[in-house]
Amino acid sequence: MRVGTFVLAAQFPGQGQGEALHRAVRSAEVAEEAGLDSVWLAEHHFVPYGTCPSAVTLAALLLGRTRRIRVGTAVSVLPTAHPVALGEQAALLHVTSGGRFSLGVGRGGPWVDLEVFGSGIEAYEEGFPESLDLLLRWLREPRVEAEGERFGFREVAVVPRPDEALNSPDGPEVVVACTSPKSVRLAAERGLPMLLGMHAGDEEKAEMVSLWRTHARAAGRGPEEIRAAAHVSAGVAQIGDRGAQARETLLKAMPGWLKQGLDAHVTVDGRTRSMRDPVAYTELLCGLHPVGTPEQCADRLAATSARTGITRFALLVEGSGDLAATEENVRRLGAEVLPQLR
Repeated sequence: MRVGTFVLAAQFPGQGQGEALHRAVRSAEVAEEAGLDSVWLAEHHFVPYGTCPSAVTLAALLLGRTRRIRVGTAVSVLPTAHPVALGEQAALLHVTSGGRFSLGVGRGGPWVDLEVFGSGIEAYEEGFPESLDLLLRWLREPRVEAEGERFGFREVAVVPRPDEALNSPDGPEVVVACTSPKSVRLAAERGLPMLLGMHAGDEEKAEMVSLWRTHARAAGRGPEEIRAAAHVSAGVAQIGDRGAQARETLLKAMPGWLKQGLDAHVTVDGRTRSMRDPVAYTELLCGLHPVGTPEQCADRLAATSARTGITRFALLVEGSGDLAATEENVRRLGAEVLPQLR
């Protein structure tokens, strides 16, 4: 089982953006010191829900500050990025880090980001498959041209080539955020592992893994490839000496952050988007994920893995909103939870 952190660089009420980003960087550095497997970085624009606007840029910083841990994006939003530009960045990080970079991609939402970056609502609603396929070609072929609805250009050389990475010539891992049967099928047909959101419980995630396997088989993927698919489960982790203490830590801090952050989202076309109740959502997350004593957290992770077949986890560890508490949470995850899973 491989356990990593999920970093949003969340800006809690009363905090500055620099404070949120510093906590994000420190939590990643401590994750390596604590022996965790990976750090997954979220990307958001114009909202305090997450103050990192470029997951791939922050990944570059963290790859330079660390030596062992894997760093991934969770996710880079394809509708607001050119797939070739993102592919070049991913190849660069893959080669220069010795294969420690994972590229997670997703559709994002119908937010004002689409207006600001000029891609439009069509890129979100219809353009994701074309962008994903162009990105994959860039990461797998020596020369690429495009003749699609959104992207068209003459053949050009791929520089740097991802297969030039020492000890990792297959190119960077690509993971797809999946929230619907349509996105599950998209990932499965391409043989790409899924990143499943922290709002989903074990039963829903198990169903999505089963659906992925069905579509992968129908697309001609072999049994070994299907069995080896390393899906990632996003969640929340908060460790306390007592279960009630861990829950109280999150219930005191997270609802204020969630309300401030989610309320700031603006849709590109004025459509109404209902946001979750912050307190109810925090309570839901506490019930679904490893929140409690070290023993309870280990049991929860083991149970989720057994029920879903997922062996990789990306866990939000900054739910307290406090730097010192976040560092302690990460260290306890490494020292008191991981040994029970091994």
